[in-house]
Amino acid sequence: MLINLVPDFLSVLQSTDPVAAYQRYFETHRPLLEAYWHNYVLDPSGPHFLDVVREAVYADRDDLRAMLDRVDVAALATSAEQQCAALFEVDSRVDVLLMIGVGGANAGELVVNGKGIAFACLEHFTGVANTSTRGLGLEPELLPMWLSHEMAHAVRYTSPRSRSAMREFIAGQGGYYSYWETGRHVALREHLVNEGLAVQAARLLSPGHAPWEYFGFQRRQYVRTREMEPILFRSVAEELGSAALGLRLRWLSGGMSDDARTVDRYVIPERAGYFLGARLVEDALTEHGMAKCLRMSAEELLGMAPAEMVARTA
Repeated sequence: MLINLVPDFLSVLQSTDPVAAYQRYFETHRPLLEAYWHNYVLDPSGPHFLDVVREAVYADRDDLRAMLDRVDVAALATSAEQQCAALFEVDSRVDVLLMIGVGGANAGELVVNGKGIAFACLEHFTGVANTSTRGLGLEPELLPMWLSHEMAHAVRYTSPRSRSAMREFIAGQGGYYSYWETGRHVALREHLVNEGLAVQAARLLSPGHAPWEYFGFQRRQYVRTREMEPILFRSVAEELGSAALGLRLRWLSGGMSDDARTVDRYVIPERAGYFLGARLVEDALTEHGMAKCLRMSAEELLGMAPAEMVARTA
């Protein structure tokens, strides 16, 4: 189901007191927005919540309004949702959420009360970089690519047939996904294949983009990561069975320092784990297809990886 919070947010901006209006908007949609803030921004009960809100509601939104005037984003999202439902054989509740965020993530996944959610924050998809909104300037035509990536996560986390360690952990947390807690308690191997499957899902659902775009890389970063592939697999080998938030951040997050990304004297490229994960699941996808692979355990997927990778990463 498509949930479109964009009109509600635009109403906030038109209010005589947009900060107070945002607080009412937050309360109206608290289950969704609280999860978004916790996972991708900051604690909404903390002291800096209103600072971020003020920045968001007084930002320049001309690029957003221009994009919404020329692009039917709801139609793009609905089409992506329908294609994903067929390819992933969706057997759980997964919603697609369109919203205006506060400059955190351009897209992401949530699980709220057992329901999977793939969201996109449209301030990042206007085609124009915007420092006041922290918008990335991605073209709106990239929305299906990003939504298919996040829907793949949501299926892996919530399908009753999923054998993923992520699904097991989220179920144990009462049906709520936390980026931070899954990072602390779920082994790195699961995070790698989880992102690798999502990258491959985006390739299937939205073909024709530059290879590096599926990873969220710049071209130079993509080339460097490919060149370092043997080194990266050697570097990650001893860490795959471990669970620690620092490992997830090192291999799958941007913004980490060179020191935090140094393994065996090599500084690994940012988000290199996306590339490694996509390589690790290639053979399993060829043999079994996307729907089955989304529901396999990390151990099953690694068992079908190329021998030269498995020898170092099993």
